[in-house]
Amino acid sequence: MPGLFITFEGGEGSGKTTQLKALLAHLRSAGRAAIETRDPGGTPIGKQIRELLLDRENTRMAPVAELFLYEASRAQLVSEVIRPALAEGRIVLCDRFADSTVAYQGHGRGLDLDLITRLNGIATEGLRPDLTFLLDLDPAAGLARARQRMVQRNERHDRIEEELVSFHQRVQAGYHTIAAADGKRVVVLDASRGMGEIADRIRRRVEELLQAAAPPSDMGASSLG
Repeated sequence: MPGLFITFEGGEGSGKTTQLKALLAHLRSAGRAAIETRDPGGTPIGKQIRELLLDRENTRMAPVAELFLYEASRAQLVSEVIRPALAEGRIVLCDRFADSTVAYQGHGRGLDLDLITRLNGIATEGLRPDLTFLLDLDPAAGLARARQRMVQRNERHDRIEEELVSFHQRVQAGYHTIAAADGKRVVVLDASRGMGEIADRIRRRVEELLQAAAPPSDMGASSLG
């Protein structure tokens, strides 16, 4: 069976990383060849770029410079991790991908959406997720979650988390626009619901996708239970 590419999107504190890891554990327990990665990051080069992007000391970073850094990390991730894994028939779960750049740098920063679309196409080599889960949460509630998490871990907020609520509201509106334009791919989930309920919905949708992708002879073995 060909590989599947599934992404998780959402604002700060929406729980997308938690849900990704829950799905990863479930897939592996069912004997599926699945890997996780994240954007930005996921490669040695990407990790260095991620540090630059999230460093709260980089307050003077120009929006266009920020955009190019995200695209550079993404290009490396696609070339080094995602495409090879898909070629091996693996399920790739990615914490953020090109939709994040549309939402954050396009709608949040106000950069030209056509430019972002072109750069995303170059960085991804035209690769698009088979399925995207959008964890939708009120930005103020999400930031409160993120800040509580930072306190628990004794960590500092990153550069993006320190943006004003109005910025994150624009990001959320951008995600809503993406979902409305691509409803077959993007599954919007109410992130204020319980984690178990959300995880169940994700598992059911992924099972449907796996069954649809499997050859007829494999249909009986494709259920995640």
